[in-house]
Amino acid sequence: MKIIYIVVILCTISSYSQTKLDSFLTSSDTLNIKRRNAVAITQSSIAAVTLIGLNQLWYKDYPRSKFHTINDNSEWMQMDKLGHVFSSYQLGKVGAELLNWSGVSEKNQLIYGSTLGFSFLTAVEVLDGFSSEWGFSWGDMTANAAGTGLYVGQELLWKEQRMTLKYSFHQTKFASQRPDKLGEGFLEEVLKDYNGQTYWLSVNVHSFFKESKIPKWLNVAFGYGADGMLTGINEPESSLFITQNRTRQYYLSLDIDLTRIKTNSRVLKSLLSVFNFVKVPFPTLELNEKNGFKLHYIYF
Repeated sequence: MKIIYIVVILCTISSYSQTKLDSFLTSSDTLNIKRRNAVAITQSSIAAVTLIGLNQLWYKDYPRSKFHTINDNSEWMQMDKLGHVFSSYQLGKVGAELLNWSGVSEKNQLIYGSTLGFSFLTAVEVLDGFSSEWGFSWGDMTANAAGTGLYVGQELLWKEQRMTLKYSFHQTKFASQRPDKLGEGFLEEVLKDYNGQTYWLSVNVHSFFKESKIPKWLNVAFGYGADGMLTGINEPESSLFITQNRTRQYYLSLDIDLTRIKTNSRVLKSLLSVFNFVKVPFPTLELNEKNGFKLHYIYF
């Protein structure tokens, strides 16, 4: 009998905790000043700590310089620019959703939330401008603006995100040939190895055909990647690098919008929203510049 009492008590506690957590995760219908202030303080603190950390851990190993600009638009077959578009979009989405959770008006969500990514990445770009190793890139700034614009534009036009930017990654042989630039180990390679990254524009089909019987969670995804890169530009063969076989890759695949999966659990709904930036593996058709079409049974 004791074990039954224990189970009943644990279930009651779990139910209560679940209810409290669900209540916490539910967006406020009106302005919740405590939530808004907590979001503002947390975001400002994280941004400040991140920028200080970058300044101390990343830029300190390179000489400082006067503020200068660079034109790096031709580097890495534009994969780095897509990274800026993706980051700006995702950070802006998080900023707006947190303000929505706080009960902030839609107008202020767009003004102060969706611009989070653009503002933060602009600060990083300024740090680049004072480093002799890099420089302030107007190409990066344009990409940052494009990511923010994609989010804001859809909210103004449709009041929802019918098209989302997603990311996938697979390890390649190139990182081991130049780990200082492309990363050493999986975690570094995820961030640095452009050869293994793919950026996707994932389009929700049902949102454009609302009267259809198409599943609400089904997306069609268009991806872009590149391969064969050891340097930013296509440098000639040398004793340091073998001949680079640089290739652009275009992808067509299916995807799942995790935020459109029905669930009564606020916890699960929040988790699905958090992981929705990752492209779900599906059979994928690839078109590249050198080998034509190629079918991947599962591509990630």
